[in-house]
Amino acid sequence: MTSFHFFLTLYSLNEPRYASLPNIMKAKKKPIEKITPAELFVDYTPQLETLKVTEPPKRVGGGKVTNVDELIAKLKEAGIESV
Repeated sequence: MTSFHFFLTLYSLNEPRYASLPNIMKAKKKPIEKITPAELFVDYTPQLETLKVTEPPKRVGGGKVTNVDELIAKLKEAGIESV
């Protein structure tokens, strides 16, 4: 049994395709068909219900610490503990 290995290289992978001027002119003449959601059997009624909208609480300014022990004390004071 023989196995074959080959590589496929695509040079134009990241190059965009630009529409030509004649195709742009043809597209302008083509009529646009308007379709309602009912014709496509799409139910677009809201699935979610908004209960309440509030602003987030104001942020409190931070503080500077001079060493690691002070940082650990402030974190414990805030209720953040290490794992």
